Amino acid sequence: MSLKSSTKVDVNTTELVFTADGEKFSAAVEKAFQRQKKSISVPGFRKGKATRKIIEKYYGDNVFYDEAINQLINEEMPAAIEAEKLELVDTPRVELVSADIENGVEYKAICITKPEMTVSEYKGIKAPKKVKEIGEEDINKAIDQIKERNARIVSVDDRACEMKDEVIIDFEGFMDGKAFEGGKADEFPLKLGSGQFIPGFEDQICGHSIGEEFEVNVTFPENYQMEEYAGKPAVFKVKINAINMTEYPEFDDELIKDTTEFDTVDEWKKDIEEKLKTQAEDRANVEFENYVVEKIIENTDGVIPKVMFDHRIDGLIHNFEHSLKHQGMSIDIYLQYTGMDMDSFRETFEDRAKNEVKLRLGLEKIAELENIDVTDEELDADLQEIADANNMSLEAVKLRVPLDDFRTDIKVRKALDFVKENAVVDNTIEVDKKEDEE
Repeated sequence: MSLKSSTKVDVNTTELVFTADGEKFSAAVEKAFQRQKKSISVPGFRKGKATRKIIEKYYGDNVFYDEAINQLINEEMPAAIEAEKLELVDTPRVELVSADIENGVEYKAICITKPEMTVSEYKGIKAPKKVKEIGEEDINKAIDQIKERNARIVSVDDRACEMKDEVIIDFEGFMDGKAFEGGKADEFPLKLGSGQFIPGFEDQICGHSIGEEFEVNVTFPENYQMEEYAGKPAVFKVKINAINMTEYPEFDDELIKDTTEFDTVDEWKKDIEEKLKTQAEDRANVEFENYVVEKIIENTDGVIPKVMFDHRIDGLIHNFEHSLKHQGMSIDIYLQYTGMDMDSFRETFEDRAKNEVKLRLGLEKIAELENIDVTDEELDADLQEIADANNMSLEAVKLRVPLDDFRTDIKVRKALDFVKENAVVDNTIEVDKKEDEE
């Protein structure tokens, strides 16, 4: 089989047409017969004993065509793709044009190729890097966390309940004088001020004592999730069975000595301040890198084949399934819980997949433009980390890892480092806080 023509039929799409004459195709069919004959059964013959003519008469003249054509494809297509310098992003779609023993076979392969990208303004990207200043408020939050972890719950019976108390209540809700579904519970624990109940409910609980029975009047919000209750008034009959309060320990040297590796409050404060400063610096670095990455994506342009996004979504879903398995859950159960089908679930990954593919292609282009390469020593160093983590030899890892792909991964990483090193800190740039947190 030989390459008859190579034609670029669309952006990122090349059509290769292959042919083989009758003699070559006949020889391929004979080979296919020889490989399959031992497993073929024909009535009246022992398995594997029927001749080719008898098999073809019984199953059809083209019974061995598929395997013969596949063999010719495997022999010729890889070399043709390499000779044409096509970098494929998907398995070629093969379409048979014609096939018979006398005239031979002709087929075409539709090849989706890697897109040509352009990247503008990747040097000197301006990005904010605002390191949060650590003050007394941050130290106090850390102190509150220690006190919270060492707090204890204490029953209260000598006063009425207050905000932040936990009350154990019985309640039943009524609309138009009739009890409604889902509006009743006994021994229900409610943290006052948590906003767990309808607005106004918890406020009206405050000031009541254990054993009291009273009514709470509220109106369901207009946007309440149960439409039949939305905007309607309701009366709840409530009884308080118990009141609990959180008792916090004194924040002193004794608490620090008992709960940390330090002996005094001053030692602990000095340490926590340094840790908070380090965390603030790390967060600023992450936000700086995220901003730079967003700019690379914005400045990368090209027509990207949809199949590349599909493959990335496949990878993200595979990773998600792997994560679910560690939690003892299957993807089918997860979809049932969320009320999604697989198509709608895949849609949730679309934006992320598009950004990741675009970023990857952009960084590969930057590596090309900047002549970024990977030495054998750098490759071996990264592979050695994998070997050490899996208790394997470097040679064993090399046999299992696609080295060209791994080398490209390192190039991409180095390209990102290059862009970050050449980026310029500009704290006059304002970043929307909500977008930043997302």
